[in-house]
Amino acid sequence: MHDDDLIARAEAWLAEDPDPETRGELAGLIGAGDTAELSARFSGTLQFGTAGLRGELGAGPQRMNRSVVIRAAAGLAAYLRKNGESGGLVVIGYDARHKSADFARDTAAVMTGAGLRAAVLPRPLPTPVLAFAIRHLGAVAGVEVTASHNPPRDNGYKVYLGDGSQIVPPADAEIAAEIDAIASLHDVPRPDGGWEILDDAVLDAYLARTDAVLSDGSPRTARTVYTAMHGVGRDVLLAAFARAGFPEPVLVAEQADPDPDFPTVAFPNPEEPGAMDLAFARARATDPDLVIANDPDADRCAVAVRDDGDWRMLRGDEVGALLAAHLVRRGARGTLAESIVSSSLLGRIAEAAGLPYEETLTGFKWIARVEGLRYGYEEALGYCVDPEGVRDKDGITAALVITELASQLKEEGRTLLDLLDDLAVEHGLHATDQLSVRVEDLSLIADAMRRLREQPPTELAGLPVTRAEDLTRGTDRLPPTDGLRYTLDGARVVVRPSGTEPKLKCYLEVVVPVSAHAGLAAARARAAGLLAAIKRDLSAAAGI
Repeated sequence: MHDDDLIARAEAWLAEDPDPETRGELAGLIGAGDTAELSARFSGTLQFGTAGLRGELGAGPQRMNRSVVIRAAAGLAAYLRKNGESGGLVVIGYDARHKSADFARDTAAVMTGAGLRAAVLPRPLPTPVLAFAIRHLGAVAGVEVTASHNPPRDNGYKVYLGDGSQIVPPADAEIAAEIDAIASLHDVPRPDGGWEILDDAVLDAYLARTDAVLSDGSPRTARTVYTAMHGVGRDVLLAAFARAGFPEPVLVAEQADPDPDFPTVAFPNPEEPGAMDLAFARARATDPDLVIANDPDADRCAVAVRDDGDWRMLRGDEVGALLAAHLVRRGARGTLAESIVSSSLLGRIAEAAGLPYEETLTGFKWIARVEGLRYGYEEALGYCVDPEGVRDKDGITAALVITELASQLKEEGRTLLDLLDDLAVEHGLHATDQLSVRVEDLSLIADAMRRLREQPPTELAGLPVTRAEDLTRGTDRLPPTDGLRYTLDGARVVVRPSGTEPKLKCYLEVVVPVSAHAGLAAARARAAGLLAAIKRDLSAAAGI
């Protein structure tokens, strides 16, 4: 784009921008003639996809701002009307990030102006409350303004349809086409009122629903340390734990209040190095049975346990297997489901219990749509233990169920680690790891994927690759997606670009047979060696 065209496009955007803050920011860039920064912001548009929108806050079409959100809302409204939902209800939730409340209000105004009914949750609340509210209120769609566990500078826009689960193709492309068709913000009616601000009745109904995820009369003795990671989970989780009769969680005070700057963590994601340090320090001081963490919008749940005298976070696959084993032991019926990047142990648990099992593409937008779903999870700390209530991952109800399990094991003089040992002996030791590379230049991810497609590895860690699948072609059970899957003798690798962050993610699993508890240490040592070698060889093959 020539400099003159770039400036003209920026000035046209500036003339429509309803936000004084981003107007001032953009006017400064135009006045300074900062064509490099303007080019970064105007060289395209933030793409609306199956994750909705997510990006850095700032002025321009490549950033998250009120102009982009108004267009997204108008596109969603047009899609709903085109699909016969005129006059239907759209429920809107938001987290405590910068601009979230503004984006929620703009969405309500656009929906009202388009002849739909809009209702906004009463304050920043966990994403699962919004997912619950859609079905509870009979809405035709829902919007959650959140960037989940992204860095502080980001925000996002997640869209659900009336079944209470996130959009999947072709709805995402159809909504994107409606967004692209909006010529000017001046064409989008945005009244100053006319929508409803919901009261706490929806939250009360959600909390009443959380009671149902626990067994009547089950032990409620496990003591927890809890961190909200500067997000919106604290009050709802404390209320749910109080209703259930668990001991009141000990809070990580430094991270208990919502704070959009996330001052104590580099990334507000329990999986990131250092994010759990304050929680572990609190646990060392108070000696609980387990540590629970939510991500900032509380749809994910991390669990940490004492291991060899100190605290470590369980992998998402470990928690996923523990929850499944607990639900099966409680007599759960229905389908167990997970994404292709999660541990194959779930399939073994389902088979042993005589229950149906399904594997889906990555994301709860797929898991939640599995027919007859009883429980679903994916390794990135997402768990759905009550699909009839919330058709999405829910970090509040997952925390309740894992604490119930810890309580039950405590009564037996056992721990979560003891149950993991039992599962390893019964089904084989399933050890997982991840090779995750964050990039500034997205072309590096495309280069790595191309390299692997052109020269796929024939062996990793000395294990022959028995099957290499390019998932862009789809399979007999999965629709196409940008990913690669390698099946090895006793191992599995999936490589894919992240859908929400500038990362290349490689998911590794090895399965080591073990016949008795006495063989677990040796099996774990072999698994660790294999995972390290697979990481090394895969890095070399991908050039990362």
